[in-house]
Amino acid sequence: MSSPTTPSATVSVTTSTTARRLLQSAGVSLLFALLLWAAAAAGRIPIPGTPVAITLQTFVLMLAALSLDWREAGGAVVLYLLAGAAGLPVFSGGMSTLALVGPSAGFLFGFLPGAIVTSLLKGKARSTGARAYWLTAVRYFGASLVGCVVVVYAFGVSIQAMFTHVPLSAVALASLGFAGGDLLKAVVASAAVSGLSSYIARDAK
Repeated sequence: MSSPTTPSATVSVTTSTTARRLLQSAGVSLLFALLLWAAAAAGRIPIPGTPVAITLQTFVLMLAALSLDWREAGGAVVLYLLAGAAGLPVFSGGMSTLALVGPSAGFLFGFLPGAIVTSLLKGKARSTGARAYWLTAVRYFGASLVGCVVVVYAFGVSIQAMFTHVPLSAVALASLGFAGGDLLKAVVASAAVSGLSSYIARDAK
């Protein structure tokens, strides 16, 4: 007969499991924070009429929000913003602290609620199969559209208008130059993460 499990042993196992999960969550958050920096360092495409440029950051943000839970996705953004606030050149154009008090600050701060909203809206990936893949991809696309586009733009456009003293409507019109690219990013990110989720679900069976 096996000896009964003591309360202390149960607590030890639970503590070990919790610590492992926390380390794993911190690890993936750090990974996506680094990817956000890499996306900013990869280059930028200026848009006439706005001081904010196109980067791959919103694409990485979508990947993080669709791949991670809301705490991990939010943690990745917080780590990224803290690195910039500490003076590290992690923002677009090699900027750091000044970017958080400039025209692009709204988009940067909007990353946090945008990632959390997307992650909360995405729901769970459906089981395997082509129909499940497409249903998941469509839901992921909708979540990305609401969180990483609508929410981020709401923060970005309003704060940019405040900093530049340009009418909100004019800033919003100029920011439409980002919309096409962000819609394409949402399509690609949703399809990629949906496919990965289907693969993991199939492999787990």
